[in-house]
Amino acid sequence: MSRTSTPLAHDVVRFDAVRKVYGRSTNTVTALDDLSIGLERATFTAVMGPSGSGKSTFLQCAAGLDRPTSGTVRLDGADLSTLGERALTRLRRERIGFVFQAFNLLPALSVLENVTLPLRLAGRRPKKAEVDEVIERVGLAARRTSRPGELSGGQQQRVAIARALITRPAVIFGDEPTGALDSRTAREVLVLLREAVQGAEQTVVMVTHDPVAAAHADRVLFLSDGRIAGALDRPTVEAVAERMTRLGARADERVARGDAR
Repeated sequence: MSRTSTPLAHDVVRFDAVRKVYGRSTNTVTALDDLSIGLERATFTAVMGPSGSGKSTFLQCAAGLDRPTSGTVRLDGADLSTLGERALTRLRRERIGFVFQAFNLLPALSVLENVTLPLRLAGRRPKKAEVDEVIERVGLAARRTSRPGELSGGQQQRVAIARALITRPAVIFGDEPTGALDSRTAREVLVLLREAVQGAEQTVVMVTHDPVAAAHADRVLFLSDGRIAGALDRPTVEAVAERMTRLGARADERVARGDAR
């Protein structure tokens, strides 16, 4: 599922020797350290690791929200380092969907208007059949005229997922998308993301701290000190939790020795 050699056409997200260093002079933090990995199309990948492992930086660089200090990030075949800010904005709008822990809906807009907002920002006229299909997929056909304040947290996250799906993006990035939800609602949201992969052959990359959420993925990537510390295919809750416990213990040992980054 992952690759660490020559970039392949079916790797929709590709990191090659990526380093990301924050700070200057002697006061620096290496968030990503010579990271090379490929994520295939139509897969669901969870990214996990202890605090400070580089998860958020991984997501930000993959989505073109931050630029690496060195190395190459490709998304859907585009080398992000060659794109100016306007081209990056257009790529994010057209080829990337985002689902965050905070739903980031506009309170004055209806479900329908929130879902179609990315199309309108891109200057594209929403097609009724496509919009209806996406809203139906997330189970909100009866709430299309409702405002976010009239919806439950789970329903608001469904709106956010529909908004992420509407442009038919190459990748949907999730940053703790179930972090604000109860366990039953979280499971429903994860099933929707899984259906996006299986039914629409889209790609989902999700940062999470929750082994239950990670177990819905095809593969879990573990980061530690900005490097790949392992992976699990067809993960189970128990296997993910055990791996995270070990990584956390190692991080604690480094802190105790005083050599943590």
